Amino acid sequence: MDVEQIDLKNLSPDELLEFLSGMGKERFRCEQLLRWIYKRGVTDLDEMTDLSKALRSELKQKAFISDWQPEVVETSTDGTRKYLFRLDDGHSIETVRIPMDNDRATLCISSQVGCAMACDFCVTGSFGFTRNLTAAEIVNQVCAVAKEGAINNIVFMGMGEPLHNLDNVVRALKIFYATAGFDYSSRKVTLSTCGLVPEMKELGERIVVNLAVSLNATTDEVRDKLMPINRKYPLDVLMDACRRYPLASHRRITFEYILIKDLNDSLADARRLVKLLHGLRGKINLIPFNEHEGSPYRCPDEAAIQAFQTYLLNRDVVAIRRASKGQDISAACGQLKGKLDQQQ
Repeated sequence: MDVEQIDLKNLSPDELLEFLSGMGKERFRCEQLLRWIYKRGVTDLDEMTDLSKALRSELKQKAFISDWQPEVVETSTDGTRKYLFRLDDGHSIETVRIPMDNDRATLCISSQVGCAMACDFCVTGSFGFTRNLTAAEIVNQVCAVAKEGAINNIVFMGMGEPLHNLDNVVRALKIFYATAGFDYSSRKVTLSTCGLVPEMKELGERIVVNLAVSLNATTDEVRDKLMPINRKYPLDVLMDACRRYPLASHRRITFEYILIKDLNDSLADARRLVKLLHGLRGKINLIPFNEHEGSPYRCPDEAAIQAFQTYLLNRDVVAIRRASKGQDISAACGQLKGKLDQQQ
C-alpha cells in the first residue's frame, strides 16, 4: 500500500518539528530544512547537502516539497505584475506584486479559490466559493514570486476571505514569521477581512498580524447592499469587535474604504465615518473604485475624492489615498482569472 507523501510546505515550523521528531530526528534538523526550503528556495531534497544521504532517502519516501511557476504573467507600465497560478486540481488563483518606493515591493496573495462573501463590487465574489487554499498554496505564492526579487511586505488582500480559511492562514503566517523560514516581522504582514466577527477575535488570540477591515460604507443600508456579511454582523457589532481587537503597541487597524460614485462618497458619509472611528486606533485607506466590465458602479470624480479625504484629514483622521496600480492590466482581484476563463 502506497503511503501518501506530505508536502513539507503544508507544515508550520512546530508541525515540521513534530514530523521530524516522529522520525527520530534531532530538533536542529527542523531549522536546517526550513532554511533550505524558504531562505534558499531549494525543492530537491538531494540538494540539501548538510543532511545525510540516509535522512534524505527517508524524507523522500515520506515527503516532497512543492514548487510553483506561474501559468500567466501580466506586467503593467508602472511595474505591477500579476500572476495566475494553476493548482493541481485545475483551479486557478491570482497574486499581484506591487512595486513601491525605494525598490521595495508588496505582494498581494490569495487565501481561497473564489470567495463565499459575495461582495457586490468584487470580481472574485462573482465566481462563488470553490475551496480553501492549503498552507502550501498560500506560501508558494511568495516562494514563486520571490524568485524575481525581494518581497518586503505581504498583504492577504487577494482572492478569498482569509478568516474563512483561518487555520491554513495562521499556519502560513507562522511560516512567514519563522526565523529560519521567511523571517518576516509581523509588522510587514497585513490581513484584510470583510468583517467575520468571531474569527477576528480568534485571530487576535492566536497570532499577531496587522489587521485591515474592509468597511466601504457608513450605514447598514449601504453596507448590506455592498457586503452581505453586514446582515449577519452589522456596523455596530463590527466596530465593537474592532474596539476589542488586541492591538500591539503603536499599531492601528486599517479601514479600507472603496469610494463609489453617488453611493458612499458624500460629505455626509465622511461625517459618519469620523463618528464610526471615534476612540479607535485606526486609519483609513481610501480606494477609488476600480471600474470593471459588468459592474454598475463607477469611480467618483477627482473633486469628490479630494473633498472626502480633506474632510477626514481636517478632523485628525489619518486618511491615505491608495494609489491605483496596474490600471492597464487585469489588476483588480479576479479580473485575470475571469478573462482567461472566458477564453476557455
